[in-house]
Amino acid sequence: MSQPVSNPHCVYCQRTSDQVPLIPIMFKGEELHICSQHMPVLIHHPEQLAEFMPGTENLEGHQH
Repeated sequence: MSQPVSNPHCVYCQRTSDQVPLIPIMFKGEELHICSQHMPVLIHHPEQLAEFMPGTENLEGHQH
């Protein structure tokens, strides 16, 4: 789950900052990154990240 800060990549799609803008996030004491395209997944459907970030299946997504 964790990645070296020297080579950050999106936890969902694995793209790097050479390919897409990345946003750093902290979860369970670890610094992770998610790309701008997948930030809505974190906000609205965090359970979809459970494979990459165990524990997100317990988070409630924001509904409009």
